[in-house]
Amino acid sequence: MRMRRIFAAVIATLALAGLGLTGAATASATALQSTPSVVTPSECKQGGGTPAINDAGNLCKGGMYDGEQVD
Repeated sequence: MRMRRIFAAVIATLALAGLGLTGAATASATALQSTPSVVTPSECKQGGGTPAINDAGNLCKGGMYDGEQVD
């Protein structure tokens, strides 16, 4: 009987810890989605894009910052 209580307490603790990790993952995913509106040419390249500085609008083409203005 005592083992069942201990086992139940362990399961409950793990479940609550899992919920905490899920909340942390959600918070970090939200932070990643907010990209800057202006990036440097090196940030554009690091994100996998090509800075099109001579084109109209000076935009980053492709990669993580696709469509963002390059400064």
